Amino acid sequence: MPSSYRNSKLLRRSRVFWGSFSLWRPRLVFWCGALAIGVISVGFAKLADLAQYGFSSLTSTGEWAFLLPLVLTPLVFMLSAYLAATLFPNSQGSGIPQAIAARHLRDEDDRTRLLSLRIAFGKIVLTVLGLFSGASIGREGPTVQVGASIMLAVARFGGMAQARGLILAGSAAGIAAAFNTPLAGIVFAIEEMSRTYESRANGLVLTAVILSGLAALGLAGSYNYFGEASVAPTQMRDWGLVLVCGIGGGALGAAFSGFALYFGQKIRRWAQPQPLKRMLVVAGICGLAIAVIGIISGGTTFGTGYEQARSAVEGHALPLLFFVEKLAASFLSMLSAIPGGIFAPSLAVGAGFGSTVGSLLGTSIALSAILGMAGYFSGVVQAPMTAFVIILEMTGDHQAVIPIMAVSMIGYVTSRILSREPLYHGLSRVFIAAAIRARRAEGNSPHP
Repeated sequence: MPSSYRNSKLLRRSRVFWGSFSLWRPRLVFWCGALAIGVISVGFAKLADLAQYGFSSLTSTGEWAFLLPLVLTPLVFMLSAYLAATLFPNSQGSGIPQAIAARHLRDEDDRTRLLSLRIAFGKIVLTVLGLFSGASIGREGPTVQVGASIMLAVARFGGMAQARGLILAGSAAGIAAAFNTPLAGIVFAIEEMSRTYESRANGLVLTAVILSGLAALGLAGSYNYFGEASVAPTQMRDWGLVLVCGIGGGALGAAFSGFALYFGQKIRRWAQPQPLKRMLVVAGICGLAIAVIGIISGGTTFGTGYEQARSAVEGHALPLLFFVEKLAASFLSMLSAIPGGIFAPSLAVGAGFGSTVGSLLGTSIALSAILGMAGYFSGVVQAPMTAFVIILEMTGDHQAVIPIMAVSMIGYVTSRILSREPLYHGLSRVFIAAAIRARRAEGNSPHP
C-alpha cells in the first residue's frame, strides 16, 4: 500500500475525529457548567450556614454579647455595600433582576457587566458576609445569578450562541440546586425568568437542572428543605385558612414589593450626587435598624429565618408578631443594597404570618404555616405556579395540594390588584436602563 494513500487515510480519520470533537465540545462544556452549579450551590449553602452559626455564637457568648449587633451589623453592612459598589459592581441585591435584565440585553459586553465569574465570586463572598452580620437575607436568589454567570461563561468557552437560553438554564439550575427542588427550578425559569414558554430552551433548562441536581444530591444527599409534612384541611375553619392566607399573604407580599420598588427608586435618586457615600449611609442606617429589631425579637429575625419557618411547618407556633418583625428586617436588608436574596426570608415571613393566623383561628399551625408561605411568597414574586411547586417540593405535603394551589392563586390575584409590577421585573428595569445609559455614554465619548 503506497505511503501517500495511508497518510491521506489517516488525515481523513483525524479530520473526522477533530470534527466530531468540535461538535461535542459545546455539550461537554455545558455539562461541566451544569455540574459546577450543583457543586458550588452546595458549597455556598455550607458557607452560609457557617456564617449564621458564627454570628449566633458571637452574639450569645457573654453577658452583653446580645448588644454586639448594634456595632457589628451596621459596620459590616457598610463594608459589604462598599465592596459591592467598588470591587463587584452589579452584585447588589438578590441577583435575579440582573439575570432577567441580562436576558433582555443583546450586547455581550452589557451582559457580562451583570453576569460574570468575578461577580459570581463576589456574590457568594458578600452574601456570606451579610449573613455573618445578621442580615435578613437568603442565598437562593444569589445562587440564580451565580448559576446564570457560570452558564454565560460556558457560552463563551464552549462557543455556544444561545446566551439567552443558557442564562435561563443557569438560573433554573441555581434554584433547583439551592432548594433541592428540580421541578420548581424548571417552573421558575418558565414563569418568572422568561414569562413565556420557549421550546428552544426547554432542553437546555431540563439538562442543566438534572445535572446540577445530580451534583447537589451526590454531595448533600436527598432531602426536603423543610422536612416532611402531612397535613390537610379537616374542618370548615381549616378551609377558611385558604382565603385568609391567600388574601392576607397576597396583600402583605404586594406591600413588600410595591414599597421596595418605590423606596428603592427614591433612594437611588437621593444618592445621585454622591452615590457611594450616600449608599454607605443608607446601608449603615439599615444595618443599625435591623440590629435593633433583632435584639427586640430575641434574635429570631437575624439570618435567613429557616429555623423559624421549619419550626412552624413542624407545628410549633411562632410569636404572634414574628412575621411583622421579620418582614421589616427583610425590607431593610433589601433597601440597604447589600448582596442577598429574599426567597428564604419571604418563606419565613409567610410561615410566621400563617402561624399567627392559625393561632388566632385555632387551626393546625403546620397547615397554616404552609399556606401562609404560599400566599405571601406568591404575593411577593407574583409567580403562583413557582410558589405552589416550590412549597410542595420543600414540604412534601401532597395531602394539601389543592389548598396550596388555591392559596398561591389567590395570593397572586390579590397582589396583582394592589401592585401591578412584579418585583423582580421592576428591579430588572434599573439594570437595563443603566446598561442603555452606559452604551449611550460610550457612543458619545470621543474616540482616540
